[in-house]
Amino acid sequence: QVRLVESGGGSVEAGGSLRLTCAVSGNDYSNYFVGWYRQAPGKEREGVAAIDSNGRVSYADSVKGRFTISQDNSNKNTVYLQMDSLRPEDTNVYVCASDGWMSADQALDVRRMRMINYWGQGTQVTVSS
Repeated sequence: QVRLVESGGGSVEAGGSLRLTCAVSGNDYSNYFVGWYRQAPGKEREGVAAIDSNGRVSYADSVKGRFTISQDNSNKNTVYLQMDSLRPEDTNVYVCASDGWMSADQALDVRRMRMINYWGQGTQVTVSS
């Protein structure tokens, strides 16, 4: 059973930075991805960034140039989301997810997102103006 635990959320002023961490366990897939998603109440879930086991990364247009997804060099089961130049519209619950058969680009596709099996509980990010 794959388990994902997020940490690192919090409150920050606009223009500030936060780093989220996703700790993945139980992932025995040789090919896999880890992605970050956010979902505001009443809105559809949005893919933010993803990284796959080939090292490819993908970003939503709204975060390109501001957010960076990476894996820990010594432990590839730890994935980070560095969020810089934060805006009030980035306020949301950020959830990480993983599965064994999507590329980073596919993991951010709205239709494929619904087929992802393993999700964390989420961490709140609040950006004040």
